[in-house]
Amino acid sequence: MGWIYLILWLLGWPVGLYGLFKKAGITPWKAFIPFYNTWCIVEKCEEKRIWFWLQLIPIAGAFVSIWLLIKFVMNFGKFSFVDHFLTVFFPFVYLPYLAQDKKTRWIGPEGVANYQKTTIREWMDAAVFAIVAATIIRTFIFEAYVIPSGSMEKTLLINDFLFVNKMSYGPRVPQTPISFPFVHNYMPGSTTTPSYVKWVQLPYYRFPATSEIQRNDVVVFNVPIGDTIINEAGYGSAVPYYDVLREMYHGNRDALMNEHQILVHPMDKTDNYIKRCTAIPGDTVMLRNGDLFISGKPAFVPPNSQRNYTVTTNSPLTDEQLKHMQTRTDQSDLENLEIELKGPNTYVIYLRSEDIAYLKTQKNVVGIEPVMSTDPVFPYDAFHNWTPDNFGPLWIPKKGATLTLTAENIALYQRAIVTYEGNTLEQNGNQFIINGKPTNTYTFKYDYYWMMGDNRHRSQDSRYWGMVPETNIVGKASLIWFSYDHGPRWNRIFKGIK
Repeated sequence: MGWIYLILWLLGWPVGLYGLFKKAGITPWKAFIPFYNTWCIVEKCEEKRIWFWLQLIPIAGAFVSIWLLIKFVMNFGKFSFVDHFLTVFFPFVYLPYLAQDKKTRWIGPEGVANYQKTTIREWMDAAVFAIVAATIIRTFIFEAYVIPSGSMEKTLLINDFLFVNKMSYGPRVPQTPISFPFVHNYMPGSTTTPSYVKWVQLPYYRFPATSEIQRNDVVVFNVPIGDTIINEAGYGSAVPYYDVLREMYHGNRDALMNEHQILVHPMDKTDNYIKRCTAIPGDTVMLRNGDLFISGKPAFVPPNSQRNYTVTTNSPLTDEQLKHMQTRTDQSDLENLEIELKGPNTYVIYLRSEDIAYLKTQKNVVGIEPVMSTDPVFPYDAFHNWTPDNFGPLWIPKKGATLTLTAENIALYQRAIVTYEGNTLEQNGNQFIINGKPTNTYTFKYDYYWMMGDNRHRSQDSRYWGMVPETNIVGKASLIWFSYDHGPRWNRIFKGIK
């Protein structure tokens, strides 16, 4: 549907201009020459020539071209909001209609100058301009984002407000361009009503980037498992559809759909997550006893990252010791500590490396051992008995790289091949049929990334749902512009993100 609309839009504009150029006294064939046609519009409408050159600015220039088209139809006496709406969204119908309509005549700049806007129309134009300008900035340049969970603590805290730089990795053309402004995927005040319509879907395209994604960048992305959700309170991406399907319904989709309301989000409307990119295309990820290795080498350990440890003592930890190790906020508030008493003088505590160093100096501390999670993780199959702390090795696909498919590794890459890259896949033992053709290899068309939270034992990340395709990358988290917890956290405002 998106391709059909885009083709009609691109073809309808010059076809409609052909007839309108004839009415305006412009040589009609000039309507079919890109940019030259808008040059003719600028001259005929007596607009400043700077508007023509502003079209050459990436991204914003496309909106200048649309504005020039609106100015052109105004010179035919079309001033209403409906006229301009049809010009922008349905030029393939409306412009040819104007060209054939005998009542539509060229009135020129003099006629436009004599038109007097009503006060309501002036306010409407100002509001539309503000919305369009803010939407362009939000879509292509930067966007505000608030940290909703503790998966990145203490690097990022709940209620840190961030600027996400979309220029860094190249801004995306929205896959779902028609949506309610200034919200992501739900209408204001609702947790279940979508804020978009899916009848126009554009193909994936990303403008040139100012930098590539580097290992250890903090990245905002559309979570891959958010494409299908249980659209009810208490579910969403917090309790993923795929987890419920696997654990409660044992893969029986019909049974799940009979009992729950299911919503399929477009890729760009899945929930935004923020994690650290620990591996880039071509890397191999492995965890052993909670330690992360990338392509066989110990990975960078964020200085504020946390893990669960069992701490044993010969006497209870004091309030002073507990305050020193507080793990939730920048304030020494015992109510916010994440400490669990497991037995007499035995605690499970979320610790940073500096907390461990501190505990080792305390005379009443006799043991510190990392807690190992045994939860099942991606890819949840019989060949890989992986856990959050003992995982891999797993190779991260790279654009253009070819993989030999086997019965053992297909579960690792099936979702990338089918869901993210849009192929059909059938399997019969070690025999695979992709898009109707037998093969035992696959060449990837996208780059993929491995995302993990710094708060390793309380992060829903790539260990649970796999790799993130480049199509889902939103931008780079670059600056904390505000932070709040029972009042402003002044020491975090305008703090860079590392």
